[in-house]
Amino acid sequence: MKKLESIISCLTRYIGFIIILFSAAAFFLPAGFSWATNYTSLFLGAAMFGMGLTIKTDDFKAVLTHPKEVAIGCICQYTIMPLSAWALSTLLDLPPDLAVGVILVGCCPGGTASNVITYIAGGDVSLSVGMTILSTLLAPVMTPLLTYALAGAWVHVSLAAMVLSVIKVILIPVVFGILLHKMLGRAMEKLSSVVPLISVVAIVLIIAGIVAVNAEKILTCGLLVLGVVILHNFLGLSLGLLASRICAVPYAKATAIAIEVGMQNSGLAVSLAAANFAANPLATLPGAVFSVWHNISGSLFASIRRTGEKHLSTAACVHQP
Repeated sequence: MKKLESIISCLTRYIGFIIILFSAAAFFLPAGFSWATNYTSLFLGAAMFGMGLTIKTDDFKAVLTHPKEVAIGCICQYTIMPLSAWALSTLLDLPPDLAVGVILVGCCPGGTASNVITYIAGGDVSLSVGMTILSTLLAPVMTPLLTYALAGAWVHVSLAAMVLSVIKVILIPVVFGILLHKMLGRAMEKLSSVVPLISVVAIVLIIAGIVAVNAEKILTCGLLVLGVVILHNFLGLSLGLLASRICAVPYAKATAIAIEVGMQNSGLAVSLAAANFAANPLATLPGAVFSVWHNISGSLFASIRRTGEKHLSTAACVHQP
């Protein structure tokens, strides 16, 4: 069991590289992965259910014990990322398909990968979990409303349909997972280290499927999408960190907030694009590319922050009387 737990922990930690590997395979062998797009919502629901299974009732205490930081993180999540997505789409005059895809990514809650990256960075993991939980529970309201307000200039957005989509693929699976965890009690604790495998497999299949069906389109607009995604992600990380500093948030908590803001639930963006914007097939592409990139940038950011934390600790020791 311990060996299996170690393997799953490794897979979770290096999910970015796994996504790259499978995305490359899907690009060159699309027939082997294109089937996955028929089950995008199902896979995302499974990933969210897996997230719910890992949430303990004690995790909600983070929202109460860090109210200031959780509020800062969630406010930044639903302002910095949506507005920067809209600004990039406007300034770069993106085609409607790509614009709605980028904005969808920006309007989504934080992704569960942020918790892993925060741990690697030496940030406040409990705060990261609290922000992810709260932003996810707010998503059925915030994601459709923000998408409706910001993407309406490019395409028709059905607010009711989007609300229903988010409830089905996020709220219901997460709440069901939380309740099941509560009912199973100690039995669930034994399985808690294995559960993340569900989310890893689901997210990898979602992204691989999207890459497979868009292989030809990636050749024509892949660089443009990658450039926008990199800028969007950079703005999230840097502005999230800046907001934390302005609010005088301590180093470890500021690290958690910046990572939470910069790393989106891009799987949700892909699922919503596929379900609500079928007439705009390229709308799924920004979410797929973001899923790959934010794991890479998040890991690099984590390395920088951990190094900075060590320097601060060393400096503090040197200056002690």
